[in-house]
Amino acid sequence: MSSRIFIIDDDEMFADCIAHSVKKVNKKIEVVKFKNAIDAINSLEAPLPDLIFLDVLLPGVDGFSFLNEILSYTDTSKIPIVLVTSLKLVKFDLKLYGIKGILDKEKMKPIEVEEYVERYSNARNRASSH
Repeated sequence: MSSRIFIIDDDEMFADCIAHSVKKVNKKIEVVKFKNAIDAINSLEAPLPDLIFLDVLLPGVDGFSFLNEILSYTDTSKIPIVLVTSLKLVKFDLKLYGIKGILDKEKMKPIEVEEYVERYSNARNRASSH
């Protein structure tokens, strides 16, 4: 079973940078990009993504509204989320949302994206292969 990763970001160039870093880890990973949360919510069906990179400030429905929506369902509430933002957020508060990390848009390095992909796409694949 191949990995699937969602990138939800209205900044197309930034989403492309994340996608490029994901593909450096494994070219077979399916990367699905969305410019808004509604399209991403409507696409949450099997196979579910192994990981979601989520921008907080989105047009229309914001990142936290997206989080509230997916946390309300048992199957989608287990998907690891990495926030991508330039906002200064307190990590302690984010544990309630199941956030696995925060990428600062102003200081982010491609290796950080790669580390999240390796950690969460591989972990999910190992768990499902037993």
